[in-house]
Amino acid sequence: MSNPPDIVTGETEAPGLGIPGAAPPGTPGDDARRRTHDLWLTGTESPGEMGRFTSEGAQEMLAEEAPPVLAAQMGSLVGDDYAVAVVSGTGDTQIINMGPQHPATHGVLRLHLELEGETIRRAKPIIGYLHTGMEKTAEALTYVQGATNVTRMDYMSPFFNELCFSLAVERLLGIEAPPRAQAIRVLMTELNRVASHLLWIATQGLDVGALSMMLYGWRERELLLAFFEKVTGLRMNHDYIRPGGVAADLPDGWEDDVAAILDEVPRGLADYVALLDANPIFKQRTVGVGVITPEECRAFGVTGPILRAAGVAWDTRRAFPYSGIERYEFEIPVGGAGDTFDRYRVRLEEMRQSLRIVEQAAAAMPRGDYRSDDLKVTPPPRARLDQSMEALIHHFKLFTEGFKVPPGETYQAVESPRGELGMYLVSRGGAKPWRLHVRGPSFAHVQALPVMLADSLVADTVATVASADPVLGDVDR
Repeated sequence: MSNPPDIVTGETEAPGLGIPGAAPPGTPGDDARRRTHDLWLTGTESPGEMGRFTSEGAQEMLAEEAPPVLAAQMGSLVGDDYAVAVVSGTGDTQIINMGPQHPATHGVLRLHLELEGETIRRAKPIIGYLHTGMEKTAEALTYVQGATNVTRMDYMSPFFNELCFSLAVERLLGIEAPPRAQAIRVLMTELNRVASHLLWIATQGLDVGALSMMLYGWRERELLLAFFEKVTGLRMNHDYIRPGGVAADLPDGWEDDVAAILDEVPRGLADYVALLDANPIFKQRTVGVGVITPEECRAFGVTGPILRAAGVAWDTRRAFPYSGIERYEFEIPVGGAGDTFDRYRVRLEEMRQSLRIVEQAAAAMPRGDYRSDDLKVTPPPRARLDQSMEALIHHFKLFTEGFKVPPGETYQAVESPRGELGMYLVSRGGAKPWRLHVRGPSFAHVQALPVMLADSLVADTVATVASADPVLGDVDR
């Protein structure tokens, strides 16, 4: 069997390198990033070759890069916001790996770091280790099944994935969820924002040495996960928000559960403030660390708490309201320094504002149906299945064949805990999407890591990466 044209075999020597098996320039499929490079390999004292080059090897950070690539890796593509660069005095650098197995990368993220002493001169995020192909999978699933797929992308905020997908489908269908369903969606997503930020503040504390924060954050988060399980049957990946409304109404006694959350979580937030705000070690690890400017945020597509911590009061809930969120009163917290400490303060205040929205949604929960009355989208009530053969057939066809969506395309965005989550959905008139593309906020935040890391100390890498709050399921789709 012949080899594909872009695979080079034999003992051809690369001119000037003398490495057997390397492809000479001009070979079909030749790519500068797939040829042998002089670079420092982790754990060695001398440069070496990368062997038979895989797509992973092609992602390596090279010793020499083109000027635009070099500027991106050095965090100076927009402007250098470090007035004084820390110099080790040796001029020698080495490239090391952080991840993809490192626990502090918050997932299977690999960082190539070029160090001069203890100072990071260049950084390159390398992704793809978790790639699940969820966007492609969406083309094989009906719109009824779609929420089950997308809920697993950003698994720390599954309700937002489901909401964004459902809103996009509803826009193509030309329908709107009833008022009660919209209020339930707001209630569940804002509670999910609090749960996600609680996980973040727990792990951020753990990463910088405040070990008690892991226990405190889990303590309050457990209340929220227990409520999610009571409402949806699951603690995560719920498939609860669906096109047309939600899967089931709120259970009996939900008001008491929400009241308990509104009582307990603010007390927990007060504990966090007492533990961290004036803690000299926490402030030394976060103040002035991982700085990013508003201009850099705009250039790299950074949104959410990172953008607001840099001083830009941008929130999709205000700019492009959805699910009646404009009817609720809340503030948009902003910082000014754009560092790790400001990101902590912004997320802390966001939790308070989300609880404020939850309180309003619970107090003004409308009566009525929790899903659309459009029979083309909504299955008949469960009780009808035992009484009507037509209802049984209708239910069967909806969950086996799905409903058809008119041809068209749309883009829908929501404000997830990490920033703007958007879905571009294209229909050709069938029961399955022709194309789904997701604008994941974590992808932009990982892309901007070199800006936050360059010219900082390697010891600050853990705090900076944690403060970006990337979820790799939101990156590798």
